[in-house]
Amino acid sequence: MAKGIDTRCIECFQKTYLRLRKKYFFTKQQSKEFSEFMQKLMEDKDVLSSPEIQRELHHKLYELSGVTDPFYEEKKQSNHIALNLYKYWKQKLSVSENPFNMALRLSIAGNIMDFGANHSFNIFKTIEDVFVTKFAIDHSELLKERISKAKNILYLGDNAGEIVFDKLFIETIHNRNVCFVVKGSPIINDVTMDDAYEVNMHDVADVISNGYDAPSTVLKKSSLLFQEMFKSADLIISKGQGNLEGLLNENDSRIFFLLTVKCEVIAESIGVQKGSFVVYNQSKL
Repeated sequence: MAKGIDTRCIECFQKTYLRLRKKYFFTKQQSKEFSEFMQKLMEDKDVLSSPEIQRELHHKLYELSGVTDPFYEEKKQSNHIALNLYKYWKQKLSVSENPFNMALRLSIAGNIMDFGANHSFNIFKTIEDVFVTKFAIDHSELLKERISKAKNILYLGDNAGEIVFDKLFIETIHNRNVCFVVKGSPIINDVTMDDAYEVNMHDVADVISNGYDAPSTVLKKSSLLFQEMFKSADLIISKGQGNLEGLLNENDSRIFFLLTVKCEVIAESIGVQKGSFVVYNQSKL
């Protein structure tokens, strides 16, 4: 997405970090300093992208509070909830007439587990909905075809909890050369290497960090290793809104965006309604 931040994104940042300031009992002076810092960032909103602004806010929160992973408890809870569902859905997939479609839908439903875009969510309700709702953009058959031909797949993870459903999808597609990508260090509730180990993602895919701690994929700021793997991938599966924000303007036909649309800004950027489920490849439009 182009730089020049929508005012609705700014309102979302303000709500998220107000919650965190309350959670960590900021003093009036700390809140004042944080608010002034945020205001200055907003003045630079035509220079920084939305994920880059969130990264700067996260670093300021750490500077004032000493908390490196402000959503640690929420991530643990999300992984716990999803892991408790893993065996049930693994069994369901084993007897499904269309395991690809089922696993794909579970992976997209898992994207609701986002504490940046949502103060609360209901993964159980979202799973119910995803099985009775048409994809607003449905390039799933093309995705299936590309997976069958791909020699290597780069899978860009998004959130804790969601990663369990990504694991189910990766197991289902039976491609041995999948590399799952996590963030360089904690940012909101995005997946890190700790989450990958917690859910045993290494059992089904190689796992690397992108080397950067924005809630997105910012290619120019990512590690050289990640950039090389991105360039050489036959197929790129991009999960969630943040990664879409970072990669939509690449206009790369290798990328498939898989997400639950959680805000109006993202909805408008791809021409769907908020709440939609999407499998989107730009070469199809």
